[in-house]
Amino acid sequence: MARCYSCSAELVLDGRPGRRDECPACAASLHCCFGCRFYDSSAHNQCREVGTELVRDREAANFCDSFEMTQLAGLSSSSTDEQAAAKTALADLFKI
Repeated sequence: MARCYSCSAELVLDGRPGRRDECPACAASLHCCFGCRFYDSSAHNQCREVGTELVRDREAANFCDSFEMTQLAGLSSSSTDEQAAAKTALADLFKI
C-alpha cells in the first residue's frame, strides 16, 4: 500500500508517480527523496542506490530515474497494541 511520506494518507497509484504528482490530502510532492524506498539519511548522498546525483531539497519533486515509491504500512489498532505491549515488556525488564 502506498502512503504519503508527509501525512500518511493512502494513495491510489497506477505505477510510479510522475514528477508533478502531489498527495491529494496535503499537496506534498510524491516523486521526491523522502517518498523513495532508496532514501537513507545515513547513506552517501542520502541514497542507497549507487550512482545517483546529489539532490539538495529532499522534499522537492525531482527527475531521479531510480525513484521507487516507498510502500509504508499503516498502523492498525492491533499493531499499536503490540507496540504498547512491547514497551511494557521492555520497561518490566529494567524494574528493580
